[in-house]
Amino acid sequence: MRAFDSIVANLRRIERVTRPVDPETTEALARRWEELPNHVKTASQTLGRMAVGCEGTHGVFPRCNFVCTPCYHSRDANRVRVDGAHTVAEVERQMTLARNVRGPHAHAQLIGGEVSLLDPDSHAAALASMRRHGREPMSFSHGDFDYEYLEKVALGRDGKRRFTRLSFAGHFDTLMTGRRGLRRAESEEDLNPYRLQFCDMFRRLRRDHRVRYFLAHNMTVTPANVAAIPQVVRDAHAMGFGMMSFQPAAFVGDHRRWKEDYGRLGADEVWAKIEEGAGSRLPYDLFQTGDVRCNRTAVGYYLGKRWFPVLDPEDRRDMANRDAFYRYLGGVHWGAPLPLLAMRLARVLAAHPHLLATAAGWIGRRIRKAGGVTSVIRAIWNGDFIPMTFVMHRFIHADHVAPAWELMQRGEVSNDPAVAEAQERLQACFYAMAHPETGELVPACVQHAVLDPAENAQLAQLLPMPSRRPRVSAPTDEADVPQVPPVAEPAPLDAGL
Repeated sequence: MRAFDSIVANLRRIERVTRPVDPETTEALARRWEELPNHVKTASQTLGRMAVGCEGTHGVFPRCNFVCTPCYHSRDANRVRVDGAHTVAEVERQMTLARNVRGPHAHAQLIGGEVSLLDPDSHAAALASMRRHGREPMSFSHGDFDYEYLEKVALGRDGKRRFTRLSFAGHFDTLMTGRRGLRRAESEEDLNPYRLQFCDMFRRLRRDHRVRYFLAHNMTVTPANVAAIPQVVRDAHAMGFGMMSFQPAAFVGDHRRWKEDYGRLGADEVWAKIEEGAGSRLPYDLFQTGDVRCNRTAVGYYLGKRWFPVLDPEDRRDMANRDAFYRYLGGVHWGAPLPLLAMRLARVLAAHPHLLATAAGWIGRRIRKAGGVTSVIRAIWNGDFIPMTFVMHRFIHADHVAPAWELMQRGEVSNDPAVAEAQERLQACFYAMAHPETGELVPACVQHAVLDPAENAQLAQLLPMPSRRPRVSAPTDEADVPQVPPVAEPAPLDAGL
């Protein structure tokens, strides 16, 4: 009888873990959909159907060793010392709340000031904490660090891999000051060797230690560099990035670094420049991520120098494919280990075998659009098949966020059109930050515009910068980075949880 009970228990466990969508994920998606305002509950909306949203950390390492215009950090951010133990503890607290509210799986950003100011062990421990809570973490950096640092993040002190996959976002644009060897770039082309060097570090890591990677390219956009976007896209799309992200500047953060009239830079103008660089229309209405006034996303791939969308918005069959994807595969955890993911997808196909014909039709249309089987095979063989997602994120100006958030906390709607728009956008926010002290997940715009100043002022008292010591023969363009004692090394952890 005990043997029989054990077999039954194991079968139940297998049935549970091979379900296409975790029941907790289903519940979290349903809650997220209910929270959304009606104006974003469209046929293309991914929130509440495919994802619960993206999460980010705050107050974990506010300091940065670059000077950028604009900068979204408050004026006290650089008065807070980098402290690995503080970072790891705060990441753990914040991810615990995110896991409890948003369910077992989500993408999360390890973000604050400059992540590479953390010692490698603390950086790795923070990533491990995020993974333990079911998050797929991405480290945000200006990319100005050495291969040895990256290797120490990826490997434990015993030389064994801590992770099988890392995700990083590298920020490169002419608005940044402080990069080694190029303190101030005169043009976006000046940064291309640094973009390529960043990608090459990860190629080397994969070659040397079999650590896979995903890289995103970030660029802040102002009237001063908007015209350079097309060339950035043409130059960088084949360097090794899988995503190119553009953020039109907003009046958020340290006002001392506001140098231009950011209000006159429109979303359509920026998106048109991205399309010019891609040489193709980028249909952002296929997959909506929150409010289109905040986010635009175009998912596709390059074959050679031409970019193709994964779906044709003019083709009804493709639109039916998208709806079927939402219906049958929305909520599937695509980052699961491959054998487990295969079993989950097999259960979907067993219950809905018509999806095989749906997938075959979609593949056939993509091949025809690309010029036929020979063209596709040639591109793949030559390494010219490059998955590439383009995104644009627009933050809300601080003078609209503050009154909007105050009214939302009281359950009131503003009579001011600009503030009312900010309220609508905040309600549909795709990117949130966890506050364990209140149990809230707060929109990132609120974090930067309303909460950061007081938070960083408090952190400056808790983690004050050490007294400056006279430097001896130190390069004038390198930051005075305090050393942080290493924290306990995390156990090796697979990236595909």
